[in-house]
Amino acid sequence: MTARTGDEQRLRDLALLRRVRDRIDRDFAQPLDVEALAREVNMSAGHLSRQFRAAYGEAPYSYLMTRRIERAMALLRRGDLGVTDVCFAVGCSSLGTFSTRFTELVGVPPSTYRRDAAQATAGLPSCVAKQVTRPIRNREAAAPSSP
Repeated sequence: MTARTGDEQRLRDLALLRRVRDRIDRDFAQPLDVEALAREVNMSAGHLSRQFRAAYGEAPYSYLMTRRIERAMALLRRGDLGVTDVCFAVGCSSLGTFSTRFTELVGVPPSTYRRDAAQATAGLPSCVAKQVTRPIRNREAAAPSSP
């Protein structure tokens, strides 16, 4: 394989990975699994996961959960939906898993976030509030320290 052929294959793979990422961004509330996403781009699930992680810094499932939690944060800031309603609205099927992942990424349980978030972002334009409160996997919330 020549360097040129390798570069062309890398560009094709990146285009396929972008399709997967765009599908996750668009359909995050739908049931999605890595195997189905991999089939859509003619890759094995393992290869897709490795390539996705290399390109975007996290596995496809982690990226999906980050998108779901990000959307949940926006819905909870609005304050008109309960935690259970938000859980199902963003595509999670288990309230326990949703609460655990939310707490891992955000640092507080969804009920606490719902109670406090509206006050914390009061007066900020929604685009700024979204950026400020966006969960970032590479900076996962640290466990609260004991007194």
